[in-house]
Amino acid sequence: MINIDSGYVHDEHDFHFIDGVFEATKRLKEMGYLLVVVTNQAGIARGLFSEDRFLSLTQWMDWNFIDHGVELDGIYYCPHHPEHGLDKYKQACDCRKPQPGMFISARDFLNIDMANSVMVGDKPSDLIAAQAAGVSTSILVRTGKPITEDGESLADVVLASIKDVPAYLAAR
Repeated sequence: MINIDSGYVHDEHDFHFIDGVFEATKRLKEMGYLLVVVTNQAGIARGLFSEDRFLSLTQWMDWNFIDHGVELDGIYYCPHHPEHGLDKYKQACDCRKPQPGMFISARDFLNIDMANSVMVGDKPSDLIAAQAAGVSTSILVRTGKPITEDGESLADVVLASIKDVPAYLAAR
């Protein structure tokens, strides 16, 4: 929901930000929200790109946010996959969404009040992980994977894009 999902993106030239993401995240920060990215990275597990390559892309992404006046409070990623992983990355873990491990790590490190938190995601596994971690509000956006009935049933609201999130939260 930060970038256009075109598969296992691992190169800056293939990374395209969602329209309005910088404005929306800047407004969310102004509203007092912490901004934490939680992302499954099965491409690492599958051997499509290295963890170092992902970290380089993440640093580039983070600098783009900073250049737009937005500081992310945390970035958490899971490099594992239980079936398609290679070597040390082939494992069932508590960090791969829909498990809540990344949310719990962020909660503990950043002292986040999950009961007053909001998850913005683009697929059911995002919402399931957030719910398991005690996040009170789940927003599903249409700028990622196709919306399913499961996703709609898990979400408090379905919005067109992350750019619609600040107005929705301000109106609640």
